[in-house]
Amino acid sequence: MANFVLNAQTRADDKQGKGASRRLRREALVPAIIYGGDAAPVTVTLELREVVKALESANFFEEVIEIKVGDKVENVKIQALQRHPAKNTPMHADFKRA
Repeated sequence: MANFVLNAQTRADDKQGKGASRRLRREALVPAIIYGGDAAPVTVTLELREVVKALESANFFEEVIEIKVGDKVENVKIQALQRHPAKNTPMHADFKRA
């Protein structure tokens, strides 16, 4: 079992792009993508408070993370994380399937 478990919701096609991502961030959500392996890429949203809590541990960048998307569980490792330049809050995350 992974030490880090994040809950996510899939993003619809109308919730893609710069404007939609800005609206998600105002709602305390972090846009993210899960890619790699044989499956197709999946765009998701994570709750900001869950991501910030996980980022408190340095192991978050080294260990396998479980992301629950509906009834499916993805085992991933964080590939990239973009932060706001002044606030240092997460703005977007890329996860690669492990």
